[in-house]
Amino acid sequence: MIVRETARRCARTLPVLAVAGGVIAGMPAAHADNKRLNDGVIANVYTVQHQAGCTNDVKKNPQLQLAAEWHANDVLNNRALDGDIGSDGSTAQDRANAAGYRGTVAETVAINPALAISGIELINQWYYRPDYMAIMSNCANSQMGVWSLNSLDRTVVVAVYGQPA
Repeated sequence: MIVRETARRCARTLPVLAVAGGVIAGMPAAHADNKRLNDGVIANVYTVQHQAGCTNDVKKNPQLQLAAEWHANDVLNNRALDGDIGSDGSTAQDRANAAGYRGTVAETVAINPALAISGIELINQWYYRPDYMAIMSNCANSQMGVWSLNSLDRTVVVAVYGQPA
């Protein structure tokens, strides 16, 4: 009698568990939102430019952001990459053109061997590289797109700077 009663209870709760399990299994995976870091990079570049004597604003550009996103994905997923050239041989200018940007571009890339990077760590990496500092402090670079991605052991940040045509 006890076995039969237990079987009935299980039969009644099984559909509830199946529905709840289906809802949980169908939920999308959580993804980090790096908007704050990305926007912070643009704000920090604005500061660097103004310290260099620039008087212009630095504006976010969706085409440059798309070019940055493409390269960040490429660098995160292709560990042999360590800079501006993509796995397909593309340059920052090639990616910006493909994203619909008209103008001259430059790019800075950070690869951090950790789950995350702070805005301070990032800007310090770029600030003390003369080639990246020249890009960041160039007043003609008045538009930007930034994208960052994380994996458990790696963070990639790509900033694409634009000079409108």
